[in-house]
Amino acid sequence: MAGIVVVFDFDKTIIDCDSDNWVVDELGFTDLFNQLLPTMPWNFLMDRMMKELHAQGKTIDDIAEVLKRAPIHPRIVPAIKSAHALGCELRIVSDANMFFIETILEHLGLREYFSEINSNPSFVDEEERLRISPYHDFTRSSHGCNLCPPNMCKRMIIERIQASLEGKKKIIYLGDGSGDYCPSLVLGEADYMMPRKNFPVWDLICRNPMLIKAEIHEWNDGEELERVLLQIINMISVEENYDNSAQLISVDCKLQTISVSTHALPQALSVPQ
Repeated sequence: MAGIVVVFDFDKTIIDCDSDNWVVDELGFTDLFNQLLPTMPWNFLMDRMMKELHAQGKTIDDIAEVLKRAPIHPRIVPAIKSAHALGCELRIVSDANMFFIETILEHLGLREYFSEINSNPSFVDEEERLRISPYHDFTRSSHGCNLCPPNMCKRMIIERIQASLEGKKKIIYLGDGSGDYCPSLVLGEADYMMPRKNFPVWDLICRNPMLIKAEIHEWNDGEELERVLLQIINMISVEENYDNSAQLISVDCKLQTISVSTHALPQALSVPQ
């Protein structure tokens, strides 16, 4: 399905936790993290925590082993593999960081399925300490969006992806957090937004769903994510096959009836009154 780009958030969408908090908590640094949290921006705090971990003898391998234990619903991996097998292009837009994401994806055998990962940069320095920096260097300039955290506006990333797409490609966007709301506002009528139900992005959308042009289909867990995502992909495939078939029918042909059978897609978002 060359006409579909599936964009995933990472924390609480692909994995079932916040990867930053997971590493800090599992390695026993929660109290220090909470103490420092009010004093600096999130990316700087995570970079500082990596320094503290290193000072206490925690290695890159220790961090990697913790990441490999991050909770994930058992249907997420099959969902990603199925979407890829159906010809979708898969990308990630996440406010986690590159090391955490790539370590988990490689452990799950999923790294090769994603053509692009957009996240906060990270690298291992000469002292074997993990360094984390913001995707957008807000110390030099603002990205100008008051809906998003200062280090990343996901809308700008989605707009870049949209500008790079050839032909009539559709975007399916999956996310859970408040940072996933801004990009949902620039999705088109042919696109699909999949917010995680009862998470921040869902709450924001429910305040005024008319602001979202894309068709909205919620999901609760990995099982529902897989079912809804694959049904959307199937529906788009059926529509494209129908359009291609229709183009082959000459206007002077005898009237023909083309019947298409597909599983019912879950209803679009219903907003509480």
